[in-house]
Amino acid sequence: MRRVNPWHLARAIVAALSLGAVVRSADAQAIALVGGTVYPVSGPKIERGTVVLRDGRVVAVGRDVAIPADARRIDVTGRVVTPGFVNAGTQLGVVEIGAVRDTRDASARGRDAIAAAFAVWEGFNPASELIQPARNEGVTTAIVVPNGGLVSGQAAVVHLDGRTASDALLRPSAAMVAQVGDARSAAVGARGELIGRLRELLVDARAYGRSRAAYERNQTRTYTASRADLEALQPVLAGRLPMLVAADRAADIDAALRLRREFGFRLMILGGAEAWELADRLAADRVPVVTGAMNNIPADFASLGQRQENAALLTNAGVPVALIGNAGGGDEESFNVRNVRFEAGNAVAYGMRYDAALRAVTLTPAELFGVADRVGSLAPGRDADVVVWSGDPFEFATRAEHVFIRGREVTGDSRQDELARRYRTLPPAYTTP
Repeated sequence: MRRVNPWHLARAIVAALSLGAVVRSADAQAIALVGGTVYPVSGPKIERGTVVLRDGRVVAVGRDVAIPADARRIDVTGRVVTPGFVNAGTQLGVVEIGAVRDTRDASARGRDAIAAAFAVWEGFNPASELIQPARNEGVTTAIVVPNGGLVSGQAAVVHLDGRTASDALLRPSAAMVAQVGDARSAAVGARGELIGRLRELLVDARAYGRSRAAYERNQTRTYTASRADLEALQPVLAGRLPMLVAADRAADIDAALRLRREFGFRLMILGGAEAWELADRLAADRVPVVTGAMNNIPADFASLGQRQENAALLTNAGVPVALIGNAGGGDEESFNVRNVRFEAGNAVAYGMRYDAALRAVTLTPAELFGVADRVGSLAPGRDADVVVWSGDPFEFATRAEHVFIRGREVTGDSRQDELARRYRTLPPAYTTP
């Protein structure tokens, strides 16, 4: 075993403590972003506005804001200032390389395709190489969504700046994730059987919740799921935790709406390729849809009615919409979480109002997953998650010039940047590690 030199160890500790002091000092210093076009999202656009950050929080937003004397002043004239973007459909930090099993932690085995107790965030890796590219493109918060099975588990909200998973976790158990369109994944033979199993599970969860004491005395009938899974479903039945149901086909969305009416849970639709066909019903029931705007090519028979106007038609009908990646061909994978701003740009190109598209990648997902008091808008008291863009954030050539998470600037080199430098001149100049 290699012995550690005490002098080197002491020097490393001093350096680490000094770094911590520098970070704390940087966090404590006020930062004033002055002169930009500010989109608070929760309020109207502010021309030549100022945003002041201190101690990891937004402390002032407006046109005539007093700038603290000790503030680091950054002139953002001609730039656009927005809240950090929130991507509501990712597996960031739980899937590193899709083709390598050891790096995939988004799917639980569960029991009979039921994994309601699965807490996907327990496996979150804050050191993922895929986080920095997302930050560099203005994504500061991600919803980590499990997949697979009939009930996949619980989604979580993470900040993209944590040194540990505990630091990054903004909200555990932000939604229960299930699906109604893939019988094979649910380990049944047909959609009708799938819906029946989900209904039976909810009936059992309701019965369990009413008779916990009898269950502990072994005086109940046999239920379809484990105690942990039945317990995890109690907040769903009580209306405290939304159920995020993956469904593309209009008939599948209709089935999810029937289950919602039967059990009274808070429903959100994930995917929703044909949701526009039921826009009036979704709006009447205030059921949000988490969908993309990049693709109009059906990936399967369940999404034959997919169209790029989906998000626009839904918002115009009054349906709350959060935008995520749906371009296909791997574009939804973790290394492309950054592309959510292009989904928003495409949604605008296909009829979505600009303000609605900006809301769909900031405040709306924050509201849907219960973190709007922390992120998604620029207002005093919110976390200082702020992006300064060189221009319109939905334009391809625009760059995120400054990205702050909790008041700390987080832009930096990503793996892509390192690869670009290595292969800019061929043959590459290899060096010894």
